[in-house]
Amino acid sequence: MAGSEPSPSPKILLAKPGLVTGGPVAGKFGRGGAGDDDSVQLRSRFPSVASLNLLSDSWDFHIDRFLPFLTENTDFTVIGVIGPPGVGKSTIMNELYGFDSSSPGMLPPFAVQSEETRAMARHCSPGVEPRISTERIILLDTQPVFSASVLAEMMRPDGSSTISVIGGETMPAELAHELMGIQLAVLLASICHIVLVVSEGVRDDSMWQLMLTVDLLKHGISDPSLMAASLSQSSSSGLEKDKHPEHKEYVATPVFVHTKLQDQDFSPNKFVQLKKALMQYFRPSSFVRQHAGNKPEEHVLSSTVRGSQMESNLLKLYAIPLKKIDENPRAQHESYVSALWKLRDQILSMKSPSFTRSVSEREWLKNSAKIWEQVKNSPTILEYCRTLQHSGMYRR
Repeated sequence: MAGSEPSPSPKILLAKPGLVTGGPVAGKFGRGGAGDDDSVQLRSRFPSVASLNLLSDSWDFHIDRFLPFLTENTDFTVIGVIGPPGVGKSTIMNELYGFDSSSPGMLPPFAVQSEETRAMARHCSPGVEPRISTERIILLDTQPVFSASVLAEMMRPDGSSTISVIGGETMPAELAHELMGIQLAVLLASICHIVLVVSEGVRDDSMWQLMLTVDLLKHGISDPSLMAASLSQSSSSGLEKDKHPEHKEYVATPVFVHTKLQDQDFSPNKFVQLKKALMQYFRPSSFVRQHAGNKPEEHVLSSTVRGSQMESNLLKLYAIPLKKIDENPRAQHESYVSALWKLRDQILSMKSPSFTRSVSEREWLKNSAKIWEQVKNSPTILEYCRTLQHSGMYRR
């Protein structure tokens, strides 16, 4: 994790450049409170400016906007988030950033949904939006998966996709939309130290299914710290790829966060049941194997059933209650906010996996662009796409 006293850096990104252009904005945005909606309304009044988004409308990776904010520092942590719309991804990322809502004139680093946005079924986080904190924590907020608004924006009248997500091929928008979610998740699992997998409630397992798919399709994607070495090796000879010694495949640590839990679901017994279900679901995956080490599979399974200390170290699961404003709002608000604070403390104190070799922030970003090309041209993902195309699930 990033050190508590990092060396001074030339630039710190606090908010989107150009958003606060007319001096301080009156009012305060309460931490996790109703001010979040007010901040989005104020945000919409400012003129549109170029964001730092790493992905363009054509699904290409661009580093020129974010690169000036990075240094040659090698002590940094990358945290990404993925999930469906409206589950609180950006709110969690603002909390991890350490956004001080009491500072006048400062907007949250990541935009959050307003009531108007929710009513119009629109999303507010396109592509991959990066920020970096004073502690040199790189945060990656992604566009929602399983999003009707994302699908609507990329669908032509004939049902085909406006975005070529793989191999330059034309395909149905529904299929392209599903592949976009898989590609984003594979990217985060390849370039992040920690990936927050956010779901709503306790009964939605769609994000669990997505991460299992990622575990199935991620094979062959390089470690971001090995990109330069592997590319120079492969360019010298076409056979070097086979001769190059294999490294243990890198995968980020997933942290599963379930938000908006109702009172009846926010009990210790329900939480234990949810955690056992999570362990059973991911037992065969590399997400469990990377923490289990060389322990036999039988031991991993038995520890899951017994609920031993080993289980809590294999997969991280956190629950955040629904923030209510109708009944006893103060008590509910404090419970919601305290859960966010606890999540932030736990995430920032986690021992995350390290890349194989030391890499600077700037090298990491440049190599992430190369990894994105690997993801878009992955033969494994392409074969998966072919299987879906011939399954009859999507119109041609």
